[in-house]
Amino acid sequence: NVSNSFQHSFQIRDAYFDLAVDSKKEFRFRVGQSKVPYGFENMQSSQNRLSLDRVDALNSSVANERDLGVMFYWANANIRERFAFLVKSGLKGSGDYGVFGLGIYNGQTANKAELNNNSHLVARLTYPFVFKNGQYVEASIQGYTGKYTIEKDAANKGTQTLFDDRRAAASLVIYPQPFGFQAEYNVGQGPEFDPTTMTTQQKKLWGGYAQVMYRYKNPKHQLIPFAKYQYYHGGKKQEIDARRYVVNDMELGVEWQWKDYFELTALYTISDRVFEDSKLSQNHQKGSLLRLQAQFNF
Repeated sequence: NVSNSFQHSFQIRDAYFDLAVDSKKEFRFRVGQSKVPYGFENMQSSQNRLSLDRVDALNSSVANERDLGVMFYWANANIRERFAFLVKSGLKGSGDYGVFGLGIYNGQTANKAELNNNSHLVARLTYPFVFKNGQYVEASIQGYTGKYTIEKDAANKGTQTLFDDRRAAASLVIYPQPFGFQAEYNVGQGPEFDPTTMTTQQKKLWGGYAQVMYRYKNPKHQLIPFAKYQYYHGGKKQEIDARRYVVNDMELGVEWQWKDYFELTALYTISDRVFEDSKLSQNHQKGSLLRLQAQFNF
């Protein structure tokens, strides 16, 4: 007998409202499911990010960048205008998540069941400087702490499922005028699969990325070639067994923005990755690929 099965899923990315407590909206609370303020690239939308994917080193902190919680953001009116300019001008800003952000959230990440009664706490401080020559530079520090409950396969010999989950990161962005540089690095602790013992253990994690870019712009279009290297050593808590990763990736790409509503990206990736869990405890792969993406923005 042949049977057909269909699986359907529906996920909500953003579902929140902002509550401003002053007329200039310098102090505001964001309640609901929204981005967790950790990392510059995590805050960037796909429209503003040059690379097609966010790096493993920081995105492994919050899968899909979002969770359910309450966030507080503060930035004075002038700096909020600066955040808006860094996006609208095409300089690839991250958007307005305040100069200072503080939040409490579930911790199991968006669209996942809450598996423990613990909450995560996050804090972020960022500032977009502008120098006399018009150059914009943004520097950030951020961190979070909480408890995370993993899902594990039956082949995992461990019994522990609740782990400490904490990280701290630093970010530096020199906006492309025309040359630019972007780098982030984080360290912390979290669950990680150990192929030697076939168990998930509490371990240290570390990693980040560096990216250089050049922005060519004329009245009709914008062209930004870029090169990016990332490294990550640690687990991915949201994957089965908190799968162990060692990532070395190099990306060479170019983004062509013809109009505000259309952009085309070509990206060549050279990858060297270890990713291991209880079902595949020895898995080291190398390869390269070319990716093309056309994106319509609205």
